[in-house]
Amino acid sequence: MTKAEIQHIRSLGDKRTRDAEGLFIAEGDKLVEEILSSRLRVRKVYTTRSDMSGAVIEQIDRRDMERISALKTATTTIAVVEQPRHKLNISNLDGRLTLALDGVQNPGNLGTIIRLADWFGIEDILCTKECADCYNPKVVQATMGAILRVRVHYVDDLAAMLVSLRDKGTAIYGTLLDGQSIYTTELRQEGIIVMGNEGRGLSDACRAVVSHKLLIPPYPATRSTSESLNVAMATGIVLAEFRRRG
Repeated sequence: MTKAEIQHIRSLGDKRTRDAEGLFIAEGDKLVEEILSSRLRVRKVYTTRSDMSGAVIEQIDRRDMERISALKTATTTIAVVEQPRHKLNISNLDGRLTLALDGVQNPGNLGTIIRLADWFGIEDILCTKECADCYNPKVVQATMGAILRVRVHYVDDLAAMLVSLRDKGTAIYGTLLDGQSIYTTELRQEGIIVMGNEGRGLSDACRAVVSHKLLIPPYPATRSTSESLNVAMATGIVLAEFRRRG
């Protein structure tokens, strides 16, 4: 493996390079095998395994794998993959649930949310530009393959898009401390569920658009407890309750 190849793969850890080249890195045998059987275009697969072969597969030694891996413990297989280009058609969101993320910046949280969306049948996620990059290696790893099935869209003005959808009759759900208990509120199997930033929650602009304010209550309600839930954990609870009602 050449120094240039090593430098190129390592450079894809930077968002600017990923965006400029339209590529991302996927690590791990299971994930790479899923990608190879998907519609995504694979530029190259590097592996230390002797049982893999093909036009895009290159055998490398353990030392080179450790040089290109972004994981603390290097995997045995890494793929360089072309980023899919998803076109967002707002009309396609009608009649189903969609997630919107307002400034979710932690890669692990974003990856877990994408995995949750896949589990609960959410096909599209709308993200503000402040959200973590869905092709960050940590995000890709945390999705456990869900990035292949869930379409992630970055929008310039999420609040304005939500206003447009609300004005057309779409329900806009948001988790807020002044909301009503999610367990007693009527929930539809269509609309937009907006989840906020890890520290500040929903921005003022998105908060103003929410038509259905939801609260995940602590138990018991009078008990002193944590100030808030992790955004990925909260997303899992919200999606599970929506689907339980379906």
